[in-house]
Amino acid sequence: MHKEELISLHKILYEVKDYFEEANPDLKFSQYGALKITPSQLHKSKLEHKYAIFVLGNEIANAMKEVDYSSSSRISARMKDLAEKTLKEMEYA
Repeated sequence: MHKEELISLHKILYEVKDYFEEANPDLKFSQYGALKITPSQLHKSKLEHKYAIFVLGNEIANAMKEVDYSSSSRISARMKDLAEKTLKEMEYA
């Protein structure tokens, strides 16, 4: 994926995060918040946005567990794996 496409996906997931936060103010996306990266930060690297997408995807999947536990658990596990893989890529870049 190109950086612009990753940023677009990041924006969409950020909007989903906002939706979940509005629906349930008790939800905290703490791992994503700790990254200090938002879709509007175009100066961040492609790998940083990719990592943020996977971390955010994992937290969104965890938030979805109330709706459909079996599917969201698999999604969460996969997003976590992809985030860890991307973090390793960032370390070597």
